[in-house]
Amino acid sequence: MHSVLGDRKSVALLLGPALLVYSLIMLVPMLWSLGYTFFTGSVITGFTWAGTANFGKLLDDPALPPALWFTVKYALVITFGQVLVGYLLALLYVFFLRRAGSVVRTLVFFPVVLPTVAVALLFQKFFEYAPQTGPVNAAIEAFGGTGVDWFATPGHAFVVVALMDVWRSMGFYAVLLYAGLLDIPDDMLEAAAIDGAGTWRLIRSIIVPLSLPVLVSSLVFSINGTLKAFDSIYALTGGGPGSATTPLTLYMYQTSFAYGDYGYGSTIALTLTVLCLLVTVAVFRATGRD
Repeated sequence: MHSVLGDRKSVALLLGPALLVYSLIMLVPMLWSLGYTFFTGSVITGFTWAGTANFGKLLDDPALPPALWFTVKYALVITFGQVLVGYLLALLYVFFLRRAGSVVRTLVFFPVVLPTVAVALLFQKFFEYAPQTGPVNAAIEAFGGTGVDWFATPGHAFVVVALMDVWRSMGFYAVLLYAGLLDIPDDMLEAAAIDGAGTWRLIRSIIVPLSLPVLVSSLVFSINGTLKAFDSIYALTGGGPGSATTPLTLYMYQTSFAYGDYGYGSTIALTLTVLCLLVTVAVFRATGRD
């Protein structure tokens, strides 16, 4: 193995195909998009050199702050929900459902493999107000309440989006964190229990510190995924009501393909890329990891 890894030709032969595919799929489109930021127009209307005008437009765009604020708010809320619920489920798998854990993990993981559009349609029906009353409003009315038009106000629409995305992805983070909890030695937990440590003390002093690496990985996965969320929001609310649930990804899509301005759309994409990078660095710095 050492002789193979020490041979530059062998290393190039082994890594070359993967690097080529990665470059064609990831690096080339990124550089192409970066080049678009200096132009305005589209492939249909043609491109015109704009210099740094798109960056000036970005600073003066009144629609950008609401989209940016929704993106950050959505990312923080969904990341907190995904990781918290996933961690609680992982603790449940390890300490309370050892025998039936595989069945429960399969059922909880099932929403992860469902098509996003199907999940969005399911939640639309669940929270429907008119022309038919969905199960959620039916339950509210059964207890004497008044039905809510969940997709008519920004606050209610955000709640539905948050519930859908946490439910859809909690199974993935539960399995990811479950794998990290399995690495904690049983004898360490048994020794702490013999010394009189209760459940909360075990979790706070042993389980959380030892599972911190996988927790940080989960936070990075989640925050980057939620900052780039597009399909679930587009399928559920379309960015509405109005533009109340429009993240940067959807705003970029609308700018590029609905309004035909690839240059400004690429500038929004660059803003999102920088935001993801800064958040990732902040997470690692906050946890004291390189």
